[in-house]
Amino acid sequence: MTTTSSPYQIAVLAGDGIGPEVTNATLSVLQHLCEITPGLELQFTSYPAGATHYRETGVALPRETLDACLAADAVLLCAVGLPDVRKPDGTEVQPDIMMVLRRELGLYAAVRPCKLYPGVSSPLARTEPGIDFVILRENLEGLFASYGGGCLVGDDVATDTIVMTRKGVERIVDYAFQLSRRRTGRPSDGKRVVTCVDKANIFRSFAFFRKVFQDVAAQYPDITAEAAYVDAMSLYLVQNPSAYDVLVMENQFGDILSDLGAGLVGGLGMAPSAEIGDHHALFQPSHGTAPTIAGQNLANPLATILSAAMMLDWLGSRYDDSLAKQAGVRLEQAVVNSLGEGTSLTRDLGGMAGTTLAAEAVITALNYLCS
Repeated sequence: MTTTSSPYQIAVLAGDGIGPEVTNATLSVLQHLCEITPGLELQFTSYPAGATHYRETGVALPRETLDACLAADAVLLCAVGLPDVRKPDGTEVQPDIMMVLRRELGLYAAVRPCKLYPGVSSPLARTEPGIDFVILRENLEGLFASYGGGCLVGDDVATDTIVMTRKGVERIVDYAFQLSRRRTGRPSDGKRVVTCVDKANIFRSFAFFRKVFQDVAAQYPDITAEAAYVDAMSLYLVQNPSAYDVLVMENQFGDILSDLGAGLVGGLGMAPSAEIGDHHALFQPSHGTAPTIAGQNLANPLATILSAAMMLDWLGSRYDDSLAKQAGVRLEQAVVNSLGEGTSLTRDLGGMAGTTLAAEAVITALNYLCS
């Protein structure tokens, strides 16, 4: 097992728009968690990255920031990009930042939990017996392998290429089955199930993805393996979300379905995420920078706080640190309790709490848990 010395070094990229607000809220919660958890030490160091930094310097992700992320025990990134800050070719800077971080840190697994917490409303009329599934998105291949490449012929033809390698598919599918073993199964019956989501009936690349999925699934006879086409899955998740545990898929499909999943459980303000590799990990909310509400103390910080709980769980697993794992469980439970009491419900969730008040509600819930 990899070992590290305390404290854990956390590289913090607050980014743009509401990023600094949800960062400050989350850090206040984490710092309090350390204060009431003897032996848990997290050292946070902030680094510049994002559209604001690009506007000021012409660089979106400084080399020193990337080096710091590579050296850190984990990265906490809150939100980057602004729609009115563009590169000379007219594109936003956010994709450049994320693709560089993913490739340099080897973050092949994008983990998107979709969990409906007590006190949070879903747009679905029926949610029993609950919604608790994870969308696992291959993060470096698929359609996104063409990022920065592709082909543009004049103003007439544009192409991008989907790339699937056996190594890439095997490692994300293996991650999916390992993740299912750590979970309690799907809400409908507690059964552990990994579902391959693809378009194997049409494209060779996705038929290959499913074949590799089946090869890996044979190594996990204790877990049920299923497959579904992505168009059908967009229907099934709305009709019967409790029937799913872990869903694994190509990058672009995961990018789309993870937002659908977030919509089922309260929106992007309730959508944490992790991007994980063999040696590094980055944790961030799934939402964007929301510049129209920036600076107004309206942003929901819970997705970032829940991402921090995922960070603690990952640190605990990577460094065999039961204290960090327990702190991650306690932090998620504090969010659950504050939501159930209605004290951390922000406006997007039908409540009146602002960013600061929502974080304070989680801190209060932590105190009750530790009393």
